[in-house]
Order: sequence, then structure tokens, then C-alpha cells
Amino acid sequence: MADQAAGPERPDGTDLPGHTVLPEHAGAQRAGAGVAARPTVGERASAVGALISLVAAVAFSLIGIAVHLLAILIVAAGLLICVTSGWYVVSRGGLRRMIALSVVVLALAGTIAGLFFADFNWPLLLLIAVLAVLSVVAARHALRRTERAMRARAVRAKRAHHAERPVLIMNPRSGGGKAERFKLADECHRRGIRPVLLGPGDDLRQLAQDAVDQGADAIGMAGGDGSQALVASVAAQAGIPYVCIPAGTRNHFALDLGLNRDDVVGALDAFADGVEQWIDLATVNGRTFVNNASLGLYAKVVQSPEYRDAKLRTAAAMLPDLLGPAADPLDLCFTGPDGAEHHTAQLILISNNPYQLVPMEGGAGTRERLDTGLLGIVAIKISDAAGADRFFALQALGQASRYAGWMEWTAPRFEITSAAQVEIGVDGEALRMTPPVVFEIQPGALRVRLPRHALRKSPAARTVHVLSRSTVTELARVASGSKPH
Repeated sequence: MADQAAGPERPDGTDLPGHTVLPEHAGAQRAGAGVAARPTVGERASAVGALISLVAAVAFSLIGIAVHLLAILIVAAGLLICVTSGWYVVSRGGLRRMIALSVVVLALAGTIAGLFFADFNWPLLLLIAVLAVLSVVAARHALRRTERAMRARAVRAKRAHHAERPVLIMNPRSGGGKAERFKLADECHRRGIRPVLLGPGDDLRQLAQDAVDQGADAIGMAGGDGSQALVASVAAQAGIPYVCIPAGTRNHFALDLGLNRDDVVGALDAFADGVEQWIDLATVNGRTFVNNASLGLYAKVVQSPEYRDAKLRTAAAMLPDLLGPAADPLDLCFTGPDGAEHHTAQLILISNNPYQLVPMEGGAGTRERLDTGLLGIVAIKISDAAGADRFFALQALGQASRYAGWMEWTAPRFEITSAAQVEIGVDGEALRMTPPVVFEIQPGALRVRLPRHALRKSPAARTVHVLSRSTVTELARVASGSKPH
């Protein structure tokens, strides 16, 4: 392997030969980049404006609720009936399901009619919406979460050295044939990157290992998240930079890295004009995953051979047997955040760093960071229709975490036991594993290289939650002229 400039330190301070990294894990660089600099006059003004707009929006909302209390109660009752009936739709079959579905339709129609005939003050609603938007926009500027501020920090990062023997492995079938559609092989040849095509029957991990053994000093994968995880694990073990090319179907990993998922060819620039950062990887029984693993209802449904071709029909047919009154509890035993033992759950989600899971908050379904050194763990227990009623009602209000059967925490390790093989979905792939099923985080395991021009942040990292206490406190600090945390 060619000599490389003395470069990145791991987050734990361990030196490795390589390239220069982003300042996230280097305190001196962070200070030099001015990330914690005192707020400017414009940022202080934005913080004040965000707080004033927030207070005004909340005040006008309370006025609107008081004036239209009856209409709001009617709408809430209609939604409650919809939620309860919806539970019977997914947990029952035959005539009961048809009756419940009819009730859902009638309740939804009544709710819409109530909204239509309610004498809402539309100018007031418009004013509340405008104030809410102003508060969010001003807060993003004050807390330096705008695209411009994030790009400015990225520009200050030192450039990584040009890879001398880069390799890109491509899955031609992934993403409906994106590799061929964007002519990635031709682009690789033009840029001096050796393309390796994954063929039918090929062992992807072995292809990546062969590339490393032949002297690759940077390796990338153009494919889905499952393929990204396999090649990333080889890169992490070899200690060479990894490049993610968003050529899969959904590309969740690329999104959370801050890549533009629509710019497939532009992602190749990371090999020549990139910057690097350390991120975590997660494992389940030794198998690496970059996004998440799920157990429970979803894992059981995706095991069905019919699921790939008929997702909704397959789920509708299976859910009554999994959720109905005669269903056997899922045998998934684990220790909760309070140290108590639990013997079942309808859903368990373990992620490589925590996800933003509240639907009504910005960035839902994405991760703010990939370097916390912790697994994100969520377990949900829904025992009956009343429990489902409460859960979905809270979820509709953006308060699902307040449900009594919701458990959410972080930990570096998590274990599940069972009396039989455990069905699990890992980065979208249906698997069965022999218990105990052990999840572990590998802090700072992967040195990922990103194109300088495309550096952004995930939706969760760009979002500000103006109704949260921590955001209000931070805005108050900025308004007073103190350094942001």
C-alpha cells in the first residue's frame, strides 16, 4: 500500500495511517473552526425572533382552541373512534374486520364533515402557521443549523488525499439498475477508479476482501444498505476509507450521512476530493449493520415468501393471527431500561445510533448523528384494543413516547433470548438467528469518506424542535450572547 500522510486519529485517540479527518473528533480543530464561537448579532436577533414568534404562535393557538372547543372535541372523538376501529381491522378477520372497516369509514367521514362545517377563523390559523414557520427558520439560523452554516463548517475541514488505488463494487440489480442507468462503470474508468461488478452467485464480502488484499487504499459500494454494511465491515477491518454510493432503492444510510441521494455520480467525487469522518457500526451476532434491525411483528411478516410481491395483502392476512385475542405472545425476552425483565413485545427496533422516531417532529426516521457510540433501542408492547387506542392517539399527537408500553433507551450492548430461533430483519433483509441475539456498537469503527461539495447533514441534524425545553434553553443562551452548547 502506498505511503499516506499522517492522518486521522480515532475518536478514542488511537493513531492510524490515513488521511485528514473532519473536526468532529478533534477538540483542537473544533475550537479552531469556531464551532463554539460566540453568537453574532444576527444570530442573537434570530434567537430573540424565534422565541417571540414561538410565544405568539402558542398564545394564538390557545385562543383558537378556546373559541372552537366544541368542534375540536367532535374531531377528537371521531379520530378516537377511527383509531379503535382501526385496531380491530388489523387484529381481526372475516365479518368483524368488515364491520370495523365500515366504522372507520363512517367515523372518518364524520370527522371531515365536522372540520368542514366548523366555523374556524382561517386568518387566525394562517397567522399561527406563519408564526410557527418564522420561529423554526429563525431558530435554525440562530443555532447554526442552516445549510449554509453547515457547509461553511465543512469547507474548513481539511481535504483528504487522493486515493491512489480506489475500488468501487457495484450491484447492477440494486435500485432498479441504477449502476447501469448512471453508467457508473464508465465514470469509474474515467476517474481512475477500478470498478468491480457483483455477479449472480458472487460472495460480496469476498469481493471486497480480495480488493483490499490486492492493495485498494479506498473502497466503496454502489448498492443497497445491506450491501453497504458488508463492504463497510471489510473496510473497517482493513482500516481504509469507505465511500457510500447511493445506488440502492431507499439509501437510508446515505441520507443519514448527509449525501444527496439523487446525485449518484457526484458521490464518486469522494475518492478524489473528499473529507473523512469516523462513524459507528453495529453488529448482531457478529453481522454488521449500518441502519437497524427489527424483531416482532414486522420481522415475522417479512419472513413470508409472499411479502415481497404483495406487501399489504400479506400483512393484512397475517396480522390477525399475530395481534388478535387468540394470538400467542411473541417469545422475545430482554432487559428494559430500568433493569426489569420483559418476556414479550410487539416490536423491538435496534439501530446503529438513535433514530428520531416522533412522526410530527422534523427529521423523523433519520439519525442526527452516527458517532454517539450507542445503540438506539425501542420496544413497544400493545396488549389489547384499549392499549392500541391509547398508543395511536398519542402517536397522532406526536407523543408516542408517553405510551405506557413504549420503552426507548440507548446502550452499547443489548441482548434478546428466546426458546426458538429468532426472526429478525437486518437492514431490510429477513433472517433467522439462534439465540441469544446480541447487539453491540462499535464506536468509531468506520472511516467514511464523503464528497466535499455534497457535504450536508441528515434531516434530523438540520431540524430544530422549537417546542422542546432544550431548544428553548439554547435559544435563550444565544439571545443572551452566551456560547451555544
